[in-house]
Amino acid sequence: MATRGLAILPVEGLGEIGPGDVLAEALAAAAQPEPGLRDGDVVVVTSKVISKAEHRLVRLAPGGPDVRELVERESVRVLRRRGDLLIAETAHGFVCANAGVDVSNVDRGWAALLPLDADRSARRIRDGLRGLLAVEVAVVVSDTFGRPWRRGVTDVALGCAGIGPILDLRGSLDSFGRALQATEIALADELAAAADLVMGKASGIGAAVVRGVEAGWLRQGSIRAEVVRHPGEDLFR
Repeated sequence: MATRGLAILPVEGLGEIGPGDVLAEALAAAAQPEPGLRDGDVVVVTSKVISKAEHRLVRLAPGGPDVRELVERESVRVLRRRGDLLIAETAHGFVCANAGVDVSNVDRGWAALLPLDADRSARRIRDGLRGLLAVEVAVVVSDTFGRPWRRGVTDVALGCAGIGPILDLRGSLDSFGRALQATEIALADELAAAADLVMGKASGIGAAVVRGVEAGWLRQGSIRAEVVRHPGEDLFR
């Protein structure tokens, strides 16, 4: 798994994204000349940017639903309630706070919903960048999640294209020559978390480039198909 080193570079100048904007075009313009895009780069884009471009914004009351109504609407199952906080399962299979409904980094009086299909969104950006810049990059769509039993939040991958979200090390040998039995690295999640270190939560930087990943990590992949755990395998639901 170890690499010789990664560079994590913010894409500054992306600007405010609005409904209907073509993200591949905006990213291509913002990334040139720095940090640039090269074959093998991984472009990490926050889900909030994608939600804005894909018309996943909802006006809150008056004249529309309130946040709680939105959370209930976006949930297929509520696992826990505590005051205004709900831990809910979304139609994507994600288990997260308030079904991913978020009012941060959007205009006052609006809420952002998760992208309908973040894998598809990632593929669209990847194909667009290929057509515009003739580069073969991977794309990861990131969002901020909490974690059971641990304080603090971290970014995880909601969608990906051109990179395997799981690095399966089962059957390989550890440094003592023993075969690994259960080690599967959440590669796309780790890249999303690393990229967030240069994007931040209030800086207005909605994308970053991770450079130097292993060529063997680059393949077709899907968060929904490979990362979301089937309920039958889940010990906590």
